[in-house]
Amino acid sequence: METEKDKPGRREDLLQAALDLFSEHGFKGTSIRDIAKSLGVSVSVIYHYFQNKEGLWSELLEYSVKALPAKLEAALEGSGHSLERFRRLLRIHLTASAYYLKESKMFLISHDQMSADGDKASKDIQRQILNIYVRVLEEMRADGWVKASSSKILAFNVLGVVNWHLRWYRPDGPLTNDQLYEEIIAFILYGAVGVPQGRG
Repeated sequence: METEKDKPGRREDLLQAALDLFSEHGFKGTSIRDIAKSLGVSVSVIYHYFQNKEGLWSELLEYSVKALPAKLEAALEGSGHSLERFRRLLRIHLTASAYYLKESKMFLISHDQMSADGDKASKDIQRQILNIYVRVLEEMRADGWVKASSSKILAFNVLGVVNWHLRWYRPDGPLTNDQLYEEIIAFILYGAVGVPQGRG
């Protein structure tokens, strides 16, 4: 008789089903039973592979959102003045969010619904990302690109724009990804950040 150990792809199927439901309904709005029902399997099948629902959530983030701070740090490496590097940072962030669209949405709508350990992991990721933005905005202010008195508040505003687009972004929309990213980056530079038109 075939056992769960013998079924190739089962773990991946469970992760995909959890991702679909988490990204639509959030962590609290999705039960283990919902995930099992979507695949037509018993709840015990999920517990064969994962200790609990948070185990599914954590593994989904492991290869996607948890890697984002390192990607953003890499975007700031290399030549270019602070404004060029900020544009590079925004583009990498937007590109990574679109590539891991469901994972990013899942993270944003569920980060405050976790256990103490899960909440700490989520906040650590958010803190790393915030600090990266604050740092480059401080450099931009030193270079005369930014006039805002608080780089931290400005970073929150910029991240609000970057994260909010995940709620309405559609891969099959009328704009290409490049066109969309340029629209968002222009809005951030000339609106939120206040870079004079023609200088960015």
